[in-house]
Parts: sequence; structure tokens; C-alpha cells
Amino acid sequence: MFRSTLRGRVDDVALAIADAQRGGHDYAAHLYQARLEDLLDIAARNDIDTDGWIDPAVLEPVVYGD
Repeated sequence: MFRSTLRGRVDDVALAIADAQRGGHDYAAHLYQARLEDLLDIAARNDIDTDGWIDPAVLEPVVYGD
């Protein structure tokens, strides 16, 4: 149950990142990336293998502002 809930949250946040980037909301995408990293850390601390859960490109830093 914990694993599936965590996976769902990772999926939701990954979609939110993509939506924010498509909408030109780079700062929001950056914040979602931080949340995604937190979720992946939680998974790691609980020995949950997250390989294949998300596209690695989603974790690439968002550049916002000039």
C-alpha cells in the first residue's frame, strides 16, 4: 500500500512538472522538482526501487529567470 501510494504521488508530481514547463511556469516546475526529489528520497530510505518510475529528464534542473 505504501509503495503504490508513493508511486502515485511520484507520477502526479512528474505530470505537474511537465504541465508547469509546458505552461512556461519554470519556478513552479522547480518547486515540483524539489517535491519529486523529496518523494524519491523517501522511497530510498524505505528501500523502494524507483528505477523506471520517471524519465530522468524530469530531474534535470529547470532554468528560470534571466
